Amino acid sequence: MRHASMLNPRSSGSFRSFTKQPRPNLWLLERPRLLIVTLETTELRFPSRIEAVDQAAAAVLEFLSRAGVGEDAVFGIDMAVREAITNAVSHGNRLDETKFVEVGLKSSPDTFEITVHDQGPGFNPGDIPDPTKDENILKTSGRGIFFMRNFMDEVEWSSDPNGGTTVRMTKNL
Repeated sequence: MRHASMLNPRSSGSFRSFTKQPRPNLWLLERPRLLIVTLETTELRFPSRIEAVDQAAAAVLEFLSRAGVGEDAVFGIDMAVREAITNAVSHGNRLDETKFVEVGLKSSPDTFEITVHDQGPGFNPGDIPDPTKDENILKTSGRGIFFMRNFMDEVEWSSDPNGGTTVRMTKNL
């Protein structure tokens, strides 16, 4: 009978796991096995300029490369990140260069998470029209949230009481 050890997914570092083997009338411990769980985090800050979209995307691609994320996932993550940064710069901060976009990156062996925070007035994502409906097909805006939701596994928005909106996106790897 094996007993699994539970790991805190927010922790990083090394953990020891012990496996017990059933024996008639006694349990013996096998030698300890080293199990390594890594968690990498990075925080970035960009001025609200349209050039920040490419800068942030390049930083995220470098982060994903270090984390060993596969090409299939990278394409979708890149699209979602570009949309989130574009929305934060253009709609959230309204290209006000005195405001910043903060980006948080976190990876573990099975997930990638990104947060994008702007300093704008906030919005309700439910108010954004569905770009797949006939009346919205030819509109030039409104597709960013659609892309984020389709390329990432989880997408959620929250408003900061001190101002600004944060979008948190997660991709299961």
